[in-house]
Amino acid sequence: MKVVLQRSGPATVRVEGEVTGSIDKGYVLLVGITHDDTEEDAAYIAQKIAGLRLWEDAEGKMNHSILEVGGAILSVSQFTLYGDVKKGRRPSFIEAARPEQALPLWEAFNRKLELQGLHVETGVFGAMMDVELINDGPVTIIIESK
Repeated sequence: MKVVLQRSGPATVRVEGEVTGSIDKGYVLLVGITHDDTEEDAAYIAQKIAGLRLWEDAEGKMNHSILEVGGAILSVSQFTLYGDVKKGRRPSFIEAARPEQALPLWEAFNRKLELQGLHVETGVFGAMMDVELINDGPVTIIIESK
């Protein structure tokens, strides 16, 4: 499992012009799932995300977690994170899990985030989504389970 985490101010995801998820501040997560990912991987990453100290304290140091600042999660499934461009000019997505495997695991990941005490909004699995966000500082982290 691979997650690109972007610390964000207001963020919204739309499908066919309709808002499916929106947060005021928190993390926008692009979530990629591969064939050998498990619920244990999802639990590990959810726990890691909840505990990361990526928010500044009064002295400007990253000492606060998303839970401490009252942030939320906007989770977007993103199979293209497993695009392989080593050969040719068209990416191969052979490492991305098939939808029948990836969807239940993405949903389980989102539930595990909620169990950490986080409010989770989502995109729509497999849909063409427009994600709009306001970067909150240069904070972009890649988290992998393996």
